Amino acid sequence: MNPALPYLLASVLAGAGCYGVLARRNAVLMLIGVELILAAAGLILVTSNVFNPDPYASGMVLTMFIITIAAAEVVVALAVFMALYRARGHVDLLPADRDLADDSGSGDTRAGTN
Repeated sequence: MNPALPYLLASVLAGAGCYGVLARRNAVLMLIGVELILAAAGLILVTSNVFNPDPYASGMVLTMFIITIAAAEVVVALAVFMALYRARGHVDLLPADRDLADDSGSGDTRAGTN
């Protein structure tokens, strides 16, 4: 098997993750983008370990660390998002001055709300 195919898939995953982080303002969608970037890193590590065997299986071990870190990151991030939703009523990552203007009684300026 040619290693170009897994590397191409990893680059597509990393590109989609970067787009999700940079172009979205919703915190949950940004979290999904970060998870895509971590998945791409894990795929690169596993692919490099398969095509360049290592007696210590370093790529596989580092991939297990990435999976563990990603799981812990999701738990902490979702807890923060729940607290943010309870405090503000949404999880959009707006600038602080715009969020304070919404609290001053001027009404909600986000699209789709009444």
